Amino acid sequence: MREFKRTDRVADQLQKELAVLIQREIKDPRLGMVTVSGVEVSRDLGYADVHVTLLGEQDAERIKENMAVLKRAAGFLRSQIARRIKLRHAPELRFHYDESVVRGQHLSSLIDEAVANDRDRRDDEPEGGDDEHGEGARD
Repeated sequence: MREFKRTDRVADQLQKELAVLIQREIKDPRLGMVTVSGVEVSRDLGYADVHVTLLGEQDAERIKENMAVLKRAAGFLRSQIARRIKLRHAPELRFHYDESVVRGQHLSSLIDEAVANDRDRRDDEPEGGDDEHGEGARD
């Protein structure tokens, strides 16, 4: 059980360090606003799966380009991580695009649209069958 706690601590530290490194040290102009949304570290600490989101980027080609920049910078980032975190071996970094934020925004907009449509429909109904609370009799 202790091993999992250590991997969680290493993952949290990697997430913090990578967020700063990506923002400050990668000078590639093609790289957009990258957010490190999560890091999962293998049990042997050999690999770290880094999940990133790209703020304002929904074009598949731009996402692909940003991921390529991060993959090319993985060696540099790994060497910087090795200096900042005291580990015997810095884990190999594998970057993955995290669609959960975009998917969440899309679902939220669908919900907002459905609520607005429902509200519009309710406003268009005649008021004859409503009780004092604005709701009609229901069986």
